[in-house]
Amino acid sequence: MLALTSLFMSHFRSHLRADLHLDTRPVAIHGNNGAGKTNILEAVSLFSPGRGLRRASAADMARQPEALGWKLRGVLQSSGQAYEVETSSEVGNARQVKIDNKSASQVALGRIARVVWLVPAMDRLWIEGAEGRRRFLDRIALSFDPDHAEASLSYEKAMRERNRLLKDNVRDAAWYRVLEGQMAETGFRIHEARMDAVARLTAAQAEAETAFPVAQLQLVQAEGDMPASAEALREMLDAGRMRDLTVGRTLVGPHRSDLIGTFLAKGLPAKDCSTGEQKALLVSLILANARALQAQEGAAPILLLDEVAAHLDAGRRAALYDEICALGTQAWMTGTGPELFQELGSRAQHLTVSDRGGTSEVTLQ
Repeated sequence: MLALTSLFMSHFRSHLRADLHLDTRPVAIHGNNGAGKTNILEAVSLFSPGRGLRRASAADMARQPEALGWKLRGVLQSSGQAYEVETSSEVGNARQVKIDNKSASQVALGRIARVVWLVPAMDRLWIEGAEGRRRFLDRIALSFDPDHAEASLSYEKAMRERNRLLKDNVRDAAWYRVLEGQMAETGFRIHEARMDAVARLTAAQAEAETAFPVAQLQLVQAEGDMPASAEALREMLDAGRMRDLTVGRTLVGPHRSDLIGTFLAKGLPAKDCSTGEQKALLVSLILANARALQAQEGAAPILLLDEVAAHLDAGRRAALYDEICALGTQAWMTGTGPELFQELGSRAQHLTVSDRGGTSEVTLQ
């Protein structure tokens, strides 16, 4: 089982200091709005690769007004082993990671910890722009393959350099060939990882009996189909260079993909569903992600569910808690009051977060 069994926070967001010792059960966190509940979830999200559930910079995570930098430390139980993980940021520096007191990359962190989250900002997933849906799918792909982050960063870097050449109206093909080769190789890897993630989610939804609706997923391109190989993508980039020069940016590649969702039982596009249906479809995908990871890794990921209970009726809320417990996942959930977690009872450990003059205090019930 994968679980975070201790969490120490220093000068992180609204938390001056907190030292929590937990077991592997789900964690129900309640308190008033603004007390610092989501800050705990953000801290847990940083025990995985990336910028966390808020996509904030390291500087923005430091407690104000001190702005002294911050530190998180915890024990991850993963695959029968215990890892001491520390992540921190000094003033003006990027986030650093240590595993068992040795400096480590975020990719290495991704190999021992899988963290999946659902936050209120995702409620607009089906009606916002394609960029948000690509980011959502990439986070899921990253949970299956930690190397997906490296491919994405390499692709973005090469594309930025190519776009700079396009904007400067550079026409010498020699300047483009190396960049387009890098974009083709990493871009096709990104596309394959996304398609694999869609296939895994589809299978995980189909194989489970759940109270949440099935979301049919399709990965589409802004213009035509994605090339069938890295070499075909390189040729497409080469062929489209004159058109790209006209607009000053790259018009083909995985950065032009979009994730389309459909409420399968109704045949209704997710963007046209009610707010409640859109939320239920999101919960369905997060649970499918957890089930697929359990099949791959032998253990479900840590789940972070921010204010999820407030958006579900009592029946679906109870069904969600039952599924979480059946998965054996350590889910960290927030809500404004303990009544939202009543159906969990002793199956969860309960934290109360309160605000004391701008400083969050956490109490384990």
